[in-house]
Amino acid sequence: MKNMEQLLTQLKESWEMHKTAWLIGLALVLSGGGYWYHQTMSAPPVLPQRQSAPVKSAPGSAAPANTGKVVVDVKGAVNHPGVYTLAKSQRVQEAIKAAGGQTPAADMRQVNLAKQLVDQQVVYVPSQGEQVATPLDSAGAGGETAADQEKINLNQATKEDLMKISGIGDKKADKILAYRQSHGQFKTIEELQNVDGFGEKTVAKLKDQLAV
Repeated sequence: MKNMEQLLTQLKESWEMHKTAWLIGLALVLSGGGYWYHQTMSAPPVLPQRQSAPVKSAPGSAAPANTGKVVVDVKGAVNHPGVYTLAKSQRVQEAIKAAGGQTPAADMRQVNLAKQLVDQQVVYVPSQGEQVATPLDSAGAGGETAADQEKINLNQATKEDLMKISGIGDKKADKILAYRQSHGQFKTIEELQNVDGFGEKTVAKLKDQLAV
């Protein structure tokens, strides 16, 4: 019992000596807790940010300006002809690769694989035995002469293209297309004489406007 009384006496004496410090410490703790609670409750709630969905360009659409992209039309002796979007720094070789590569019948000697691509360019790969008067793989890049630009290729021309030639109207254009469908591509311009309505003199007059 004496020990208990001594312990209580010591605690009482300690409280009397240090109660001011204890009260100050308790006040600081309560003050700090109240400040933290006030800051927590008054802070605005953090809402999750909404991410916008990425915008995808439609296949085959024109390349946007200043994007470093070009849209080219790959035709002729390739496995998958069509319109492709490629990097502006790429070459004709990459365009042909994008189109599935050339077919076994392709004549790559007539294609400039190192030509840099430009927007709206036509990359044409001729077949073996086909003579291309104008290097179509450079279309849109400049460098063709005025005479080259005026020539119409009998093996590639549409009906509208053929009707641009002086002396060829609607019916004659249809006959050329029908002949090409039945007999395959023209080997020479003179072969046009085999089409009904085209004699030797007529073909001679048109020769400067045609190519195969």
